[in-house]
Amino acid sequence: MTVTIAAVVEGHGEVGALPVLLRRIVAELSPALYVDVPRPYRANRHSLIRPGVLEDVVRVQGDRLSGPGGVLVLIDADDDCPARLGPDLLARAQAARPDRRVAVVLAKREYEAWFLAAAQSLSGQRAFPAALEPPPDPESISGAKEWLSRNRPGRPYKETADQAALTQRFDLKAARDRAPSFDKLWRDVERLICE
Repeated sequence: MTVTIAAVVEGHGEVGALPVLLRRIVAELSPALYVDVPRPYRANRHSLIRPGVLEDVVRVQGDRLSGPGGVLVLIDADDDCPARLGPDLLARAQAARPDRRVAVVLAKREYEAWFLAAAQSLSGQRAFPAALEPPPDPESISGAKEWLSRNRPGRPYKETADQAALTQRFDLKAARDRAPSFDKLWRDVERLICE
């Protein structure tokens, strides 16, 4: 069986990374299921949270679905509280496409915080040192990209070059255990593919 997840993202790196991540999650949740992830629609975060823009984008992405699946909006929370902004964006997105399953996930601070949560699994990979330890509270760090760069001497982190590759390698269980926003993504993907 095939399900489709039509995604909306804010960053250039997520355009390539999110399909990788969704395929990994679906393979864990339901190995016999095939997930089709069309190229995510990218829009500036500040535009997306303005009234009308999110709704228009979700309507368009909803049109990309021809069967089971749904629309997933993934943006960085930055300095906003995901528990406050997320429900508002979800209500708006669901109102725009009440005929489709819709999920909205705000990565607390930024997507890269999920890499920090699973930093040990990146040890020795892509120029990281052999013993890479995660910070105590990965989602509290403002500047996860900078943390990745500091811990990769001589090779700064570049979203477009590194995000999809690190997404392929990081430990999903560790990220779920240490990053509540990643656990929310996991649960929302499960809902999109299983209901």
